[in-house]
Amino acid sequence: MKFNLHALKAIYFHEMDRFRRTLYQSLLSPVLSTSLYFIVFGSVIGDYVKNIDGISYGSYIVPGLLMLTLLTQSISNTSFGIFFPKFNGTIYEILAAPISTFEVVLAFVGAGATKTLIVGVIIFITSLFFVDVSVKYPFLMIFLLVLVAFTFALFGFLIGLMSSNFEQMSIVPTLVITPMVFLGGSLYSLDMLPQFWQTVTYFNPVVYLINGMRFSFYGVSDFNIWISITCMVIFLVMCVTAVSVLLKKGYNIKQ
Repeated sequence: MKFNLHALKAIYFHEMDRFRRTLYQSLLSPVLSTSLYFIVFGSVIGDYVKNIDGISYGSYIVPGLLMLTLLTQSISNTSFGIFFPKFNGTIYEILAAPISTFEVVLAFVGAGATKTLIVGVIIFITSLFFVDVSVKYPFLMIFLLVLVAFTFALFGFLIGLMSSNFEQMSIVPTLVITPMVFLGGSLYSLDMLPQFWQTVTYFNPVVYLINGMRFSFYGVSDFNIWISITCMVIFLVMCVTAVSVLLKKGYNIKQ
């Protein structure tokens, strides 16, 4: 089948238009949340924890808060994007259209990642009003932002595909991803933990993502940067494989 660019653009811009209609709440919520983190953690706790690895505490937590936004927004944007057509029945119009499953996934995931990157840029700009932020490796930061946004947008597509109701769709972002981010060194260095809990943290995959982002900012990390990139690529391949298998079987879509 010939690549249907027109259909892909139609789905992509439809999703982006939905983002535009809810732009106020889509941007206000993460900006307020991030501001509160800086006020509570950056200002209050920062008075007690002066610096970590030679970096002021307020600046140190910026990559972790940015990663928290990227993960939650990527998943929620794309999971809702594919779930809502299932919920109102318009998914059958997409399935009946002359567009391949690859193009459908690319359109939804591309739109979800784009929305997440926009929010991520806003969060980064917001952080500049509270703390001094420097980016030592800007190209690495951009690469990680795009990689994380697309990978977890794909993961969100998988969640939306498997979910049968709104409650199921919110379980992973709320009960899995958010705790993993907070327990993954977003607000502290792993060196501050007892040895036992450091070992436990090594099994949290999000800790490698946060450290990779922190390395791009300040050149400091608890792990080698290639470990972070490798983990992301492995998870991306797993998501691509899972989505391909479920779509081929028509899981939770075709009745």
